[in-house]
Amino acid sequence: MTALGEIGFVLFLLAQAVLAFYVVLPALLLLCYGFIRLFGIRTPFQRRPFLSDQEFEFGLIITAHQETEFVIPLVDSILKQRYGRFHVYIVADDCAPGMLSFSDPRITILTPAPALHSKIKSIRYALDRFHRPHDAFIILDVDNLLHPAFLEVMNLHFRKGYRVVQADFKPKNSDTAFARMDAMGDMFNFFMEREARMRLGISASVWGAGVAIALDLYREIEYADLLGGFDKKLQAHLVQRTDRIAFAPEAILYDEKVITGQSLENQRTRWLSSYFKYFKDSFQILLTGIKKLDFNLIYFGFNTIRPPLFIVMGGAFFFLCIDYFIRPALTYAWLLCLLSFLLSFVVIIAIKGKDVRYIKTLALMPLFVLRQVAALLKINKAKKSFMKTQHDRLVFIDDLLDTTGPAMREKP
Repeated sequence: MTALGEIGFVLFLLAQAVLAFYVVLPALLLLCYGFIRLFGIRTPFQRRPFLSDQEFEFGLIITAHQETEFVIPLVDSILKQRYGRFHVYIVADDCAPGMLSFSDPRITILTPAPALHSKIKSIRYALDRFHRPHDAFIILDVDNLLHPAFLEVMNLHFRKGYRVVQADFKPKNSDTAFARMDAMGDMFNFFMEREARMRLGISASVWGAGVAIALDLYREIEYADLLGGFDKKLQAHLVQRTDRIAFAPEAILYDEKVITGQSLENQRTRWLSSYFKYFKDSFQILLTGIKKLDFNLIYFGFNTIRPPLFIVMGGAFFFLCIDYFIRPALTYAWLLCLLSFLLSFVVIIAIKGKDVRYIKTLALMPLFVLRQVAALLKINKAKKSFMKTQHDRLVFIDDLLDTTGPAMREKP
């Protein structure tokens, strides 16, 4: 074998090793999770002492692009918070005038003209019009609802010295197969990228909503592109400028899951585009971690550059087939890796879903994967269009917390 051939072979094995690690990581984290829960080990986040008795004030930014009917349930859930130090800023972007009106002095309605058509611009528009310098702000999408303890929990985390805190997500609808598959994806990712990391003392990933951020940290960010994927840039900035990004599982945010395959496809097209657009920023986290010998940044960056899960699994099957012909012994290793992933996925969904319907929906996951493949083929469309996810269900927080009440209301 030539020197060039040897280098290629080493790279081939290295690629397999990296991909295999991504495949077996859920099993490894699940074992750590079980060990910590079994022996009642308190997480580094739980052990962290309170550094202040300050009552932090939060500015809540609602980005309502062309949708106003969903603002009312969200504001209703905000006004039912047990913690009262907040002010709400509703950015009614390209919304019909006069559709929103609230008498509560803690609510400000902003109507930008001309229309912004960008979540990043809407956030910036609200920040520039804050009535006073709030301690932190929280980004909310129009389809969100907040549990009554949401702000109370956020305040406790900020009193411990955290400057970035990510909330937990739960579905507010699960009545269709695609809604359940969408929710299952969130359950898996939130376990892997937030809850498991919290128990190991590692920074949590940032989502596009439900994240509380110290005001000065956000103002440092400069976006080169104002169309989509802002949370990728956001987390790349924040993880390198704060000690830890906390995850608050008790701060629960409910969001609407997609109900059709087409909605899922549009959503994933946008997400895939943002992954590739901000890959350089994600890779920079890994390089910074290596330079600083900072395990938190190394782990965060290594997992942030991980391709979307369906690509990882496709790559695993590809290597399995190749190894069958050139290194048959590795085929068995790949089969064990894939089996560990499958079992881990089912266990995570069983733990987080607590509903037999999710387990039954597992058989339909190939449809979920096919929609993501279709989304990958349309990825260029996301570079030219906002591709906003459409919302269809009106749900109030009382409906979710009262199991005897109505599950949801159809959009008029």
